[in-house]
Amino acid sequence: MTTQGEYAQAGVDYSQIEPFKRAMIAVGKRTLSFPNRRQVFVNTDSIHAHGAVYYYLGSIQPMFVNTQEGLGNKNWIAEWMYQNSGMGRTFYEDIGWDTVLMAANDVIAQGALPVIYTDEVAAGDSEWFLDKQRAEDLAESFFKVCQLIGVALPAGESPSLRYLIKAAEPVKSAPSLSGCVTGIINPSSRLITGRRLIAGDIIIGAPSSGIHANGISLVIKRALTLPDQFMTRLPNGKMLGEEALIATRSYVALVEALLEEEVDIHALLPGTGSGVSKIAFDERPYQYRVHTWVKEVPFLFQHLRELGVSLKDCLTTFNWGIGYYIFIPKSEVARTIEVGQRVGYDLIELGRVEEGERKVIFEPEGVTLPPPGD
Repeated sequence: MTTQGEYAQAGVDYSQIEPFKRAMIAVGKRTLSFPNRRQVFVNTDSIHAHGAVYYYLGSIQPMFVNTQEGLGNKNWIAEWMYQNSGMGRTFYEDIGWDTVLMAANDVIAQGALPVIYTDEVAAGDSEWFLDKQRAEDLAESFFKVCQLIGVALPAGESPSLRYLIKAAEPVKSAPSLSGCVTGIINPSSRLITGRRLIAGDIIIGAPSSGIHANGISLVIKRALTLPDQFMTRLPNGKMLGEEALIATRSYVALVEALLEEEVDIHALLPGTGSGVSKIAFDERPYQYRVHTWVKEVPFLFQHLRELGVSLKDCLTTFNWGIGYYIFIPKSEVARTIEVGQRVGYDLIELGRVEEGERKVIFEPEGVTLPPPGD
């Protein structure tokens, strides 16, 4: 019989955390060759060191971009479902995927392609790391997305932070997930800053797969008021919790294809925080007239409207069915849509940029939205 040391009694028990660390290291080793397609190589001798060591072997001088992002509250819903559904699933099958894409979908907005990801899984207690199936599901979901987008996962961190992290009831424990993605802009002339945005540009939208990972707090707040909470059935037959946990869509292949085809991109914008109002991201005096939208917004958003969430709250919180925006000159519209279709994205011509007061004129719902933060 082993006796816990005082440090373990204080909340940090490495004997409980180590199996999780080993599972993540094992998965990380399987990802190391993924960025080779972009001439980035990981030093395999440094995997157990205190950081990721990698190098670039291309002939062109690139730029590098780092983007740090957290998942937010989405995995709280996964914990609730695991704890209450009785379905024998951990619901973590796509949580690592979501976590990586929160950063990767941001880094590509600068014309970069992701190559390295380092993660942090910070729990409020060491016991959280003990669940083998949940650990395997989370690790494998990290692997799946790394494989898809060409990223290596050579390093990470998994602390137990008893005095900092405490999940809201009725969930017993839920970690904070975050990480940093390194992207390569190669050649450096591909850098996209958004400063080339001008009146007359066309707004192209790439549909989302669902809520992605923004606005989750509002979903949790509303779901907990329902009799069946996250087990509530939606018109499409799925439970509310399942719908909220649909995996985030990756836009890496889309942006990579547009860059390879040398489409004249004036700006790229992930449809994340601030919802549709985020279209007015540029601080210059432009108004954004949206005349067309997806034919049907995701079921979860429709259900929230039925629960009484105002249209304005929905449009300033959720992506409402569009996960990525591309701003291009009118002459590039047909080519952009064709490139998108070729790599699996049914792009939509949403509207245009105009001179005027900074706002979004959302004609499909007949409302005008203020810029984000107003």
